[in-house]
Amino acid sequence: MAPFSFDNTEIAFASKSNADLNRSYMLFTLVSRTSWVKFGRTITNAALGLHLPISGLIKATIFKQFCGGENISDCAKTITALGEYNIGTILDYSVEGKEAEQEFDKTAKETIDTVKRAANDKNIPFCVFKVTGMARFSLLEKVTAATPLSPAEESEWDKVKTRVHTICKHAAEAGVPIFIDAEESWIQGAIDNLANEMMMQFNAKKAIVYNTVQLYRKDRLNFLKISHGLAQQHQYHLGLKLVRGAYMEKERERAALMSYPNPIQNSKEDSDADYNAALDYCVENINTIAFCAGTHNEKSSLHLLQLMEKNNIPANDKRIYFSQLLGMSDHISYNLAQKGYNVAKYVPYGPVRDVLPYLIRRAEENTSVKGQTGRELSLIIKEKQRRKKTY
Repeated sequence: MAPFSFDNTEIAFASKSNADLNRSYMLFTLVSRTSWVKFGRTITNAALGLHLPISGLIKATIFKQFCGGENISDCAKTITALGEYNIGTILDYSVEGKEAEQEFDKTAKETIDTVKRAANDKNIPFCVFKVTGMARFSLLEKVTAATPLSPAEESEWDKVKTRVHTICKHAAEAGVPIFIDAEESWIQGAIDNLANEMMMQFNAKKAIVYNTVQLYRKDRLNFLKISHGLAQQHQYHLGLKLVRGAYMEKERERAALMSYPNPIQNSKEDSDADYNAALDYCVENINTIAFCAGTHNEKSSLHLLQLMEKNNIPANDKRIYFSQLLGMSDHISYNLAQKGYNVAKYVPYGPVRDVLPYLIRRAEENTSVKGQTGRELSLIIKEKQRRKKTY
């Protein structure tokens, strides 16, 4: 395999105007400063609480960088723009933190609408949902802890299972694979059980339902292998999305507060090692596992490229996808797609105010992940300089 590089900024930012680059430069400069991110979160939440008219400012800056729009129709432009560079879209209705049954029903319906939009559209290879979009957090916590439920809670839990089943059934009938996102460790058990039940029901012929494995947790590599054993036992295809994780600080704080062992890896190197070991395992078992490598890590992406070459797996084998978030790591997404690999961007959408928790988490994630923001900025600066020389 010829050396693969993610450094070609002309390819990475081919779809970006100078104005787009300048906006990205401004945003990544701001999120590189922890104090600015904390200040921005506090001020934004206060302004929204006071009903100050700041949605327009958010929509023109951070929302435009990381989101496709406020509804599915708004995302059409992004879907088309990504598709022109052979990059797929994963429509992600990113409204979270709701508590009412009518809100859960609304989110379930919206997710089904993404499946309908994805049907027969090669530019939308996957859909996705969070179970917390359809269930109260505290209910998932009780189910995970195996705490007895009251009759009312049993009824509520049955509704959650019905919503998840209905979504997965629509996905199976439309032939659209769907990711079930991972969440906090103290509600993940309930989510894992739901995902396994759905895979057992809908993945007999191929992977339709995908569970998500967060490899920044110490126990998840073993969990992946156990999940594969279960799939083998019941003769269904295992669908997996492999990520490092997005709740690191929260996980550590809760473990310290409640005096239980920290579930998060002791170091970034340990997370990286388990992530790459998960890639090894999935490729070794590619005949029974389909997976998406959701990563902004260049070394892990290169590791997967090498595994594919070593095992004679074509770049366009649909059992393997690479994925990054919209607005981040374009140098990985666009350079991979240009070489014929399967790539899809997570494209969050929803009303500006409702998507704000997602946007704040993205800003905090960029601040906390060592080197992430610096790498984004260095590539943007490199491309800005290239364009100045060219023009």
